[in-house]
Amino acid sequence: MQKLNCLILEDERLAADVLRDYVNDIPGLNLSAVCKDAVEATEILRQQQIDILFVDIHLPKINGIDFVKTLKGNYQVIFTTAYHQYAVEGFNVNAVDYLLKPIEFSRFLEAVNRVFDRMKPATGNEHTNNPNERKYHFFNVDKKQVKVYEDEILFVESLKDYVKIHANNQKLVTKFQIGELENNLDKNSFIRVHKSFIVNTEKITAFSAMELEIGEIRIPIGRSYKESVEERLKK
Repeated sequence: MQKLNCLILEDERLAADVLRDYVNDIPGLNLSAVCKDAVEATEILRQQQIDILFVDIHLPKINGIDFVKTLKGNYQVIFTTAYHQYAVEGFNVNAVDYLLKPIEFSRFLEAVNRVFDRMKPATGNEHTNNPNERKYHFFNVDKKQVKVYEDEILFVESLKDYVKIHANNQKLVTKFQIGELENNLDKNSFIRVHKSFIVNTEKITAFSAMELEIGEIRIPIGRSYKESVEERLKK
């Protein structure tokens, strides 16, 4: 597995040193930069490929949450702070985790493992060059990696920071953003029909302008998705 590049945004030297040591202790991580303010961090993000951001909330000029809101890249964000009252706001910007100082290594490792779990579906069986081989992904469910074949998925339902995967013989809940999962599913077989639903087109049994059916299951078609869904299904 390729190492994930990390950037630490922390203006307190001792706190930055702790995070630096933690990152260096985990084989799957590579420390790319340690920044004291948002301006310095922004410059690094322009120049380097960064995967994970460890962001303190109390920073000079702009707080960490507002800084993350300005970013347009697809970063895995872990907030670090001494103040618990920002937790809700932190998760509202889709942060992976929210760590309270002083941060224990075990808690830090838990947050990093969440990042690894989020990124695992992309490694399903992408190595295969055989187009006839069934494509699958492993999903983290109850501390186990569960294999799911794409051709068995009926639809995917968003549960905010989680998704529920409805398959032929099972329903799995895993911590994942629906947009991230959409990027990892076969574009020829799956289509986003609503902000909260992705559907396997092979499983659709009927559809109208407002909804589609998979057997007795009815799934709404979002207004902004209506035109693209209709065009795709009529093909």
